[in-house]
Amino acid sequence: MTPDTLNATQQDVEQDVERDIGQGAQTDAETDAASAASALDRALEAILIIADEPQSLMHLASALGAPLPDVRAGIARLVADFDGELTSGDGVTRSVRRGFELREVAGGWRIYVRASHDELVADFVVTQNPSRLSQAALETLAVIAYKQPISRGAVASIRAVNVDSVVRTLLGRGLITEAFADSETGAVNYATTDLLLSQLGINSLDELPHISPLLTDGAEGFEDLR
Repeated sequence: MTPDTLNATQQDVEQDVERDIGQGAQTDAETDAASAASALDRALEAILIIADEPQSLMHLASALGAPLPDVRAGIARLVADFDGELTSGDGVTRSVRRGFELREVAGGWRIYVRASHDELVADFVVTQNPSRLSQAALETLAVIAYKQPISRGAVASIRAVNVDSVVRTLLGRGLITEAFADSETGAVNYATTDLLLSQLGINSLDELPHISPLLTDGAEGFEDLR
């Protein structure tokens, strides 16, 4: 083998090594990026699963300390995941549509029961899970009934306590509903449902007892209902 041939062979070997190193680095970078994206998706899930109101992309990005484009991409992946639109690693698309969905409402994102399961969930809540409401839930329900439509923050202000979990309970029982979202703040306003009227045995909210005789020193927030 001539010196020229040896040099050419050595150059080929060096190029192969450099190419392998480059491909390895690229693979590692892709793996790291995929891991980071997966971690972001799980973090988004954790926040959205307990959120009482739609969360804006900006709010989510601030909460997670993540760039806004990454959060936007993560939301898109979760929507596709929940809707069963993702293809597995072997290239086969499988039907894995969840019973819940990630929906954009009032400029924010929140997890909701999929519409096709509304009737089932309502029946479960009303007939299969009929436990009594706590005192806190009854007081919160009374505030909403008399002051509706009213935001969660306003209810909390009147009761002077955090009402997040109680509002979730009342929503789950079908006793209140999300009436609308404020166009400026995005805050959800709540109102009572026909189910509450049925449970109380009345035909309309006009039949609720006058609140003035029921008030003692805890009248704050109900002055206009005296």
